[in-house]
Amino acid sequence: MFVHIDSRVAGLFVAALALGVVPVARADDGGSKAAYARADGLHESTRDTVFRSSARPQWIADGPRFWYRNDLAEGGREYILVDPAKGERRPAFDHAALADALRTATSKPIDAAKLTLERLDIADEGAASFAFEGKFYRFDPSGELKEIPTPAEESPTESRTGRGRGRWRPDVGHETRQSPRGEDSPDGKLAVVVRDHNLILREKDGGRETRVSFEGSDVDAYEPGVFWSPDSRRFVALRRRSGSDHKVHMVASSPRDQLQPKLITHDYLKPGDQIPVSKPHLFDVETREEIPIDPDLAPNPWSVERFAWAADSSGFSFLYNQRGHQVMRLIAVDATTGVATAIVDEQPETFFCYSSKLFERRMEKTNDLIWMSERDGWNHLYLIDLTDGRVKNPITRGEWAVLGVDRVDEEKRQVWFRAGGIRPGQDPYHVHFARADFDGNNLVILTEGDGTHEVEFSPDREYFVDTYSRVDMPPVVELRRSADGSLVRELERADVSRLEATGWKPPRRFVAKGRDGKTDIHGIICLPREFKSDARYPVIEQIYAGPHGSFVPKRFAAFHSHQALAELGFIVVQVDGMGTNGRSKAFHDVCWKNLADSGFPDRILWMKAAAAEEPAMDLSRVGVYGGSAGGQSALGALLFHGDFYKVAAADCGCHDNRMDKIWWNEQWMGWPVGPYYAEQSNVTNAHKLAGKLLLTVGELDRNVDPASTMQVVDALIRADKDFDLVVFPGADHGVGESPYGDRRRRDFFVRHLLGVEPRAR
Repeated sequence: MFVHIDSRVAGLFVAALALGVVPVARADDGGSKAAYARADGLHESTRDTVFRSSARPQWIADGPRFWYRNDLAEGGREYILVDPAKGERRPAFDHAALADALRTATSKPIDAAKLTLERLDIADEGAASFAFEGKFYRFDPSGELKEIPTPAEESPTESRTGRGRGRWRPDVGHETRQSPRGEDSPDGKLAVVVRDHNLILREKDGGRETRVSFEGSDVDAYEPGVFWSPDSRRFVALRRRSGSDHKVHMVASSPRDQLQPKLITHDYLKPGDQIPVSKPHLFDVETREEIPIDPDLAPNPWSVERFAWAADSSGFSFLYNQRGHQVMRLIAVDATTGVATAIVDEQPETFFCYSSKLFERRMEKTNDLIWMSERDGWNHLYLIDLTDGRVKNPITRGEWAVLGVDRVDEEKRQVWFRAGGIRPGQDPYHVHFARADFDGNNLVILTEGDGTHEVEFSPDREYFVDTYSRVDMPPVVELRRSADGSLVRELERADVSRLEATGWKPPRRFVAKGRDGKTDIHGIICLPREFKSDARYPVIEQIYAGPHGSFVPKRFAAFHSHQALAELGFIVVQVDGMGTNGRSKAFHDVCWKNLADSGFPDRILWMKAAAAEEPAMDLSRVGVYGGSAGGQSALGALLFHGDFYKVAAADCGCHDNRMDKIWWNEQWMGWPVGPYYAEQSNVTNAHKLAGKLLLTVGELDRNVDPASTMQVVDALIRADKDFDLVVFPGADHGVGESPYGDRRRRDFFVRHLLGVEPRAR
């Protein structure tokens, strides 16, 4: 059963007049049954219509030769062998000869253009081993086919090396490794266990036990596992003070396994709650006593992590993230005295983006630290002296952003990383790959094409396969040299002829200036396939303004959900306004204590500039939709910019940031909870509603407390505002994207922007 409050104005003509949408030229069948059929069939009609769009290399032995498979139209397949050293690309074997040999061996018809070979492996000398219809064969370059014993399955590790892939893996394994945490000392003679919330030091030989801590309690207890110094003379233990016991209670109104409703309860901290706090304590084994650590540098942690002992056991270091996320420190502690020193002390005026811009690599052999920071206004890497915190030099610099570190080569003193905006003249959100020396010299941009890139390196990292595309450009696959990024040869260029035959139109990229008159704002425009330039179309914006990322599609895809909505008779847009991630620090900082902004000043200017170039965009009829943080923004569009936006569909929104999960909201809205939380709440501002609103929510949403939506409902009712509400029994987060939720949203836009009854003939 769906709870539904329907404020539909009686009579479609009256509804249209209220929005000023009648008797303008429009697509002939917008919102009709035929338009819905086109929208519903778009995904299926574009499926399996793009070929030669990738080349996933299977490296032969230790490389650099590799093979890959192309899946083609009508079930066709071809297997390609590449020799980077020679720059050659050719069939991996004689497909026709193999088909003939298989035809003889199996007495079955075999199509050489549709060979389906499982567990294919190509040896260095060119022989192909594979499974075919339950048997294993070896096909030699001479043309001889032999049945062979079933080979052993490769382990996951083996499949990632040699014949496996050298695909880049962001960050993991390249940051500082935390010292092992456990009970037993490195020399095997001692163990530290927790009993009655305190630490017990146990000698393995004889079992003698000594209690070394006394202040632990049920609300401030020591955690199991300690960080031992390499010489087994000292250890660091964490004592954890309990936080708030904040429960969220939800009612499952229609459980599938019983008639009566169920109460569902789960733990869920919200902004301002008391958080569990862990603090480090240093102990000396010989004296069986604690060595007090200076507390001044870590007074109020959100987190303490990445504890690492020096190899000579002289001290340890750890990361300290202060609650409120305006202080991030790398702290070093002397193991003899407990004196603490801040090697790095980041204190930005707004926030340190620990959730996506934290990278550090401590290199004890050379006393170097690689540290990621936005201290100069852009996200870059710095080389810092690990002994005194002195910045030796920036590793990267310029008006572009490091997006992530993929590899740190201590021997060659090089950093391999991803960057945005590093290629002048290209979309700053395009992902490129690059390398620089620790001293900041010899920057090499490895990727070149005008698009966003993915790469796979050979096992020896001498070569890489680069696949790049844009939302309006099909993929191109190239083989390049890692030394300088130079092109070896093009491998594939996607074939989209079948896709184009469906009438498919790529999204249009569009750039306009933002609120400051200087900054480029990027977005896309999606038109219906039967677009008529002399018609007028309502505009619908898909919005998500979460500061943790950027969201406008950049890679090529045969289908975008925006395009299906456009088929109903709309122009659909998506924009990354200020306050989202991936650009400069100033661009990102717009969100600070200001989530209600959602980049709306930039979005509105962008749409006005787009409409100036595309007169078919009717900005007197603008709708907006989004989910989660996008749901918050969608409703905010009507509350704060109701003069521009006329219709909104808001799904599972975090409408009051005091009601949502603690980590996400305190990262951007700060701590302690200030008055701006309430001032920007959709609940507080519900009385400002102008336009048509559809709210959807799952009654068992574990991501965003569903009470956040219901408190908006309460405020709207108290303000005597009309709106539509659909509550989905038993549903979790994102239910607006369910088939029913999507259909209701589409119908809502058709009624209130097109002024017609959905699916009318």
